[in-house]
Amino acid sequence: MNKKRVLILITLIFAVVILYALKYFGYIPTKSYSLKELGIKEIKSDIDKDKDGIDDYKDIMLGAREYVMTKPKYKSAYYKDGYPPKGEGVCTDVIWYAFKKVGYDLKDLVDKDIKNNTKDYYRVDGSPDPNIDFRRVPNLLVFFRKNALSLTTDITKVDQWQPGDIITFSDSHIGIVSDKRTKNGEIFIIHQSKFEKKEVYARYRYNDISGHFRWIYKK
Repeated sequence: MNKKRVLILITLIFAVVILYALKYFGYIPTKSYSLKELGIKEIKSDIDKDKDGIDDYKDIMLGAREYVMTKPKYKSAYYKDGYPPKGEGVCTDVIWYAFKKVGYDLKDLVDKDIKNNTKDYYRVDGSPDPNIDFRRVPNLLVFFRKNALSLTTDITKVDQWQPGDIITFSDSHIGIVSDKRTKNGEIFIIHQSKFEKKEVYARYRYNDISGHFRWIYKK
């Protein structure tokens, strides 16, 4: 094989790798469809916590989208007041922000549950820290398992995934289910990631789903 053919082969391999990476991280977009287009019934909450005319499930999804549309820089840090400054954050910041837009103080809810049930939270290791506990995926995973409706983790059961649902991956990542779908009905997620698009069909992540939750307001 001469040098020209070797160069062409290397170039082709490099191009394939680049295209795969772009697709992998969502920079080559997957065509999206609405639930209505796919004939999937949208489940609505009976609660409208902030009285804005939008049910809680949809409102959580819209709050998550609002957060990522600000294009925050991915930065993992400890903040003495708990909340990160505007313009930076991690995956868990999508969650508290979305809940806040609906009228729920997720930090307060998580802190209270940890205080009253510290042994349930392995990541806390007996020493609660309100400045960071609500921004750790393992703690949110425990909290939602206890305080939300746990649902299927089978991504192919497309009608059981709804906009505003919470999805966790192992104990290291978390996001909100979008109202966008693939042609097969599989979900897009809204999340904060260092490399991926903010609202994306993240198929490669779906083998690591550790939880699927729907928020149920408890008065």
